[in-house]
Amino acid sequence: MNTTKALNCGLLISGLIAAGIGAAILVAPGPFYATYGIELGGDASLLSEIRAPGGALLALGLLMTSGAFVPALRFASTVVAAAVYLPYGLSRLLSMAIDGLPDTGLIGAAVLELAIGAAALVAVRRQRHMDRNRFRPNQADPVLP
Repeated sequence: MNTTKALNCGLLISGLIAAGIGAAILVAPGPFYATYGIELGGDASLLSEIRAPGGALLALGLLMTSGAFVPALRFASTVVAAAVYLPYGLSRLLSMAIDGLPDTGLIGAAVLELAIGAAALVAVRRQRHMDRNRFRPNQADPVLP
């Protein structure tokens, strides 16, 4: 599989995961969080605070997914994937260090977030390197006036 196909596949998967989780949190936060043993209850303020990042995650997931189909959005989508997944995973690690271990599903989420975020960061660096070299004249080429 070439680099572009691998990147598109990664963007599609990471985008669908983010959009799916965001949609689940936005539409049905109680049942979603209950799978991790978290009871939200009926507090309208708490539900509002939970649904808001769900909507943002849905939108960012759709942007990641679009990068798999629209070449002009590929770099931005990859940056967004790194900027979404790495902070989620790192924040979970910080929480584990401060608060202790959560439900095993959340530990698995942290591992997945860190893996996707790291892969996206590597892809961003590769894309920047390739773009930089594409527009830099080869040192063996003569300099034209």
